[in-house]
Amino acid sequence: MDSYKDLIVYQRSYKLAIKMYQEVEKRMPVTERYGLTSQIKRAATSIPLNIAEGYAKASGQKETKRFLQMAKGSSAEMEVLLDMIKDLGYIEVKEYEEYTKQYIEVGKMLTGLIKRITSN
Repeated sequence: MDSYKDLIVYQRSYKLAIKMYQEVEKRMPVTERYGLTSQIKRAATSIPLNIAEGYAKASGQKETKRFLQMAKGSSAEMEVLLDMIKDLGYIEVKEYEEYTKQYIEVGKMLTGLIKRITSN
């Protein structure tokens, strides 16, 4: 692998972050601009950002693992945020299920990558 951009988990999390900006943000009320909308943007972008930082900046396996764990935490955070915006009626159940499924997959991929890194 030449770059973090070659990682499928990076590619998926990046695309999901773009979707959160383009699709979910539009559905949020203006009153949530500095609340849930802001939190969704931060959590969604945190995943690919931590993957990139972990690979670009990390000086070793332990450091890379730490950044990947932060990305995994942000993926779980997105699941909670999706629960909230669904329960508040800001997104449809079908969208909620699709986004949640994708964030669960990203979390599993990160778990696998962490295990692979720490087993080497």
